[in-house]
Amino acid sequence: MTNSEKKFLFELLSAPSPTGFETAGQKVWGKYINKFADTVQNDAYGTAWATLKGKSSKAPTVMLEAHADEIGYIIKHICKNGFLRIDRVGGSDAATGRGRRLKILGDKGEVKGIIGNTAIHLRKDSLGNESAPKIHELYVDVGASSDKEVEKLGLRVGHPAVYSDEPEEFSKGKIVSRALDNRIGGYIIARVMAELSKEKNRCAATVQCVNSVQEEIGGHGATMITRRLMPDVAVCLDVTHATDTPGIDHSIHGQIKMGGGPSVTHGTCNHPNVIKRILEVAKKNKIPIQHESSSRYSGTDTDNISYTGKGIPSALISLPLRYMHSVVEVVEIKDVEKVISVLVKFVKSLKSGDDFGIKI
Repeated sequence: MTNSEKKFLFELLSAPSPTGFETAGQKVWGKYINKFADTVQNDAYGTAWATLKGKSSKAPTVMLEAHADEIGYIIKHICKNGFLRIDRVGGSDAATGRGRRLKILGDKGEVKGIIGNTAIHLRKDSLGNESAPKIHELYVDVGASSDKEVEKLGLRVGHPAVYSDEPEEFSKGKIVSRALDNRIGGYIIARVMAELSKEKNRCAATVQCVNSVQEEIGGHGATMITRRLMPDVAVCLDVTHATDTPGIDHSIHGQIKMGGGPSVTHGTCNHPNVIKRILEVAKKNKIPIQHESSSRYSGTDTDNISYTGKGIPSALISLPLRYMHSVVEVVEIKDVEKVISVLVKFVKSLKSGDDFGIKI
């Protein structure tokens, strides 16, 4: 990862883009990938995609997809005394919310807020039976003493918020940040297009790198864009739980190690022929692969992509990540580079006449 690539990643991670309000991050992504693509476009809801045309009209069109949104909060109610009540956007964890700083995206720009945390001294009589707070029990302090003062700050019900934590290098070769799920996916597919654009001879396949909105609430952006583009084959790039930290039962959650390379998921929406090709190129290029199973659904945009139209042969490649849906999500840079490498090699493997459909 070069300094310019790291700068792009950190700008992408810093851009507040909660579900339904992804424009800031999409602008950063579009500006970067525009240097390597033939075209960059977006749809009505803000899903962005970049196209690099292949040299063969008979080669498949491949869609590489990640999601652009992050978890967050939204103002639910403004109290007379100036405190805000909030609701979750996506899978925000109320148990880790108290005492956190927020960026609230108001009409007059960002407003700083704090999710209140009653001091332990005042809670000590209840510590023996304390439980995690429910979302409606959280409140936000923006320094206002009345609802009128809140209004003057440019805030109202419906404004979104994200944690204010910024990305930083953590230990050697690791990055910690909020929103690595899944801004890192957008970074990876942009890097893939950058690498492919440097090839002396263009790939046979046309590549569409897609950064979709609204994954955290059901994959709606992926559904809309797949209906529009209808690629011949798709690879979804997301994060997965690294289960190499204390207290995780591998018999329940599987075994995925950070630093162990990309994870490939088998089952449900994952097409066996696409998976087979990914494993072949990984083996040929000595890229280590980890394996996961999907018994009912993947819980990613792959589900929505795969059953669109008459069906899109699809696969899910995941980046191991620790502490998902927190402000201290952690990834290892060498894993990121290996994911980029396997995606580049997969696209380069696509030739005229490739058809991933099952023959019976």
